Amino acid sequence: MDSPTRALPPLSRLKPFEAAARHESFTLAAEELGMTQTAVSKQIGQLERDLGAKLFERRNRAVFLTDEGRRFGRVVSAALADIAAEVDYLRGDRRSEELILHCQLCEAFYWLMPRLARFHERHPGAELRVVTALKPLTEAKEHFDVAIQTTGRPSGTARLAFTASDEIFPVCAPTLLEEADLPLPPAALAAHPLLSHRVVPQEWMDWPDWFEAVGIGIPAGHRLVSFDSFPLVLQAAVAGRGIALGWRRTVRGMIDEGKLIRPCTESVARPTEIAIYRGAGRGLHPKTDTLVAWLADELSD
Repeated sequence: MDSPTRALPPLSRLKPFEAAARHESFTLAAEELGMTQTAVSKQIGQLERDLGAKLFERRNRAVFLTDEGRRFGRVVSAALADIAAEVDYLRGDRRSEELILHCQLCEAFYWLMPRLARFHERHPGAELRVVTALKPLTEAKEHFDVAIQTTGRPSGTARLAFTASDEIFPVCAPTLLEEADLPLPPAALAAHPLLSHRVVPQEWMDWPDWFEAVGIGIPAGHRLVSFDSFPLVLQAAVAGRGIALGWRRTVRGMIDEGKLIRPCTESVARPTEIAIYRGAGRGLHPKTDTLVAWLADELSD
């Protein structure tokens, strides 16, 4: 009987694909993996030919997952995560080796990952593992040395290291609006679906608060379209399904790549929007302060 592994594509192609699918960007995948964008593109092209399926659509100097690519990406991502967890178990005590950074899912995808190469260049001996989460620190399932989350979310016994500023403004796909109509006044945004990350409790700014902060009530006749995670909100905006609120540090890369634009000039400044924590208790990694200092440098702009 043939080995079931013979049905698998070469495993060396799966890691570039998983990173590209997670970022929906060959550029960000290349930065994360320390590869060139051309090498990532070549590996994914070979994988597509091997599978006989198109995993990405390539248009306007950007890439977008197909339905097949999105489904395959979920499977590959889960499998690689399981392998990594089992490797940790087999290696036994990792405290002397791994530095654990707990990060909100969206900040990990869109802000942190493109910058990690700089951390490894500055600290080549550090073994950093990023753990992502949708829930607040109080519901973290494992120990962490450093954490990033929105200020005001429950943080339990984690120790605040510092806070950083951010800026919140509407974003949408460039195809949603006519360029001649830009910039829109804030009230005109409500002519389009307003994409919202609605959770209970509402731990970050949503449309009613944003309209109030720019000096108007939420316009009559508006339509909110809700999602249960902020990455889904951003992907819906990229797909042209409406207008989302974007945090500058999170969406800047997508604006630079032309996937999103700012339809109006108004924004809301948040001086302490991002919080960086040290883990609770003793036993933190010796390089914890090094990671905190690096994050302070990256968040200083």
